Order: sequence, then C-alpha cells, then structure tokens
Amino acid sequence: MNNNLFQIKIKQRLNKLASLDYDNIECWQVQEAANKAQIEWTRRQLYGYNVRKEGAEQSSGLIDDLQKLMVHELLNTLDKGIYHQASLPANYLHFVRTDVLAKKECCPARRMMVYQVEEANISVILDNKDKAPSFEWAETVATIMDDKLKIYTDNKFGITECHLVYFRKPVEIQFNGCVDIATGTVYTADQECEFNDDIAEIIADNTAMILAGDIESVTQYQREQQAVQTNS
Repeated sequence: MNNNLFQIKIKQRLNKLASLDYDNIECWQVQEAANKAQIEWTRRQLYGYNVRKEGAEQSSGLIDDLQKLMVHELLNTLDKGIYHQASLPANYLHFVRTDVLAKKECCPARRMMVYQVEEANISVILDNKDKAPSFEWAETVATIMDDKLKIYTDNKFGITECHLVYFRKPVEIQFNGCVDIATGTVYTADQECEFNDDIAEIIADNTAMILAGDIESVTQYQREQQAVQTNS
C-alpha cells in the first residue's frame, strides 16, 4: 500500500474527508502514530494478544503474517570463559532460536542443540551434570541479557559459528517531506508500510485509533478500536 493511499485511509476515518474537522494534524504525528501502530500489531501477534489467542508461528496464518519479520543472521562471538557472547542486532525484537557449531581438539566441529534458559538459573544448570553444556551430547544453553546473547560452554569446548533466528522490528514508515521528530531532519523519500495490504489496512485502523485518542475523539476511537480488535 503506497503512502498516499495509506494517509487517505487514515484521514477518512478521522475527518470523513469532506469535513476536514481534524485537518490540522501534522504529517509527523500521523507518521509517529503509524509506527507505533506497527509495533503494537506485531507484539499482539508475537505474544498472542489477539482474538485468536495465538502467538508467533502457532498457526499457518500467523506464519504468513509474520514471515517478513523473521531474520537469520550470523553473529560474531567473543570468548568470555564459561560462555561466548554476541551482541543482538539493532533491529532485534523477539527470539526464535540459536544454532551454533562447536569444536574440540579431539573431534570435528558439530552442531549443538541450544536451549534458551533464564539467566537466574544458570548457576543451577551449570552445576547439574544432566543439564550442563556437553559436547558429547551436543547440547548447551543460552541466555539473553543486556542486549547480549550468551552461549554457555563451561570451558568444555569452543564455538566456531553462531547463528541467530529472530523477529526484527518493522521498518519504520516515512512520509516524504515530514520531519523526523527524533533528529529534526526532513525526510526526502517515502518508506511505505512493508506489510501486505490486508495487514496495512489493520495498521491504518490502529493508527486512526491512536490519533483519535490523542485528539479525544471518542466516537472515532471506539469505532477504530473495534475494527482493530476484530481483525487482529
């Protein structure tokens, strides 16, 4: 959906086009609300806050809706002793899985099964011979903390490759000629909503709902809230 159509749909739901009751809304306000709406829609699908009560990849429909946001990336790791550490990508939003290749002097590299665990339980896990990292069983654990991914080795093996599969943040919508409220610069090109048109329609409704709430337009807010809840 191109940006002109996207903005017209939002204006239609706020102004009824002909009345221009709220035509003094700045384009940067629409842009900010649209990007907030994208994040809200994405989080509802990832965590199951939708009418279907389904989270990420729990149905073929959600797989289709979210597949644009799933990314596979090779990370650079640093050896920190009992674990190898990698920085999460800047656009990281939600963990899917980690794949690593491990090495030991006696054996060729092998792929490890990596289980994500809580940072609070690491001491207990490393102390338990059945749960601690094991090159022989090709199993280890990983945690996420302070925007870092930690893959634990317990000094028993090394890691040659670390792959992260994750959901990224949606690409921010930009309107040509609008001001970036974070930097004060003016955008010189459009960045359209990257989702398919059916999802863009929901995001347009969600955007109108946010703007209606900002301008205290109760009727429009309630109408758009109903549309968003029904179609999310």
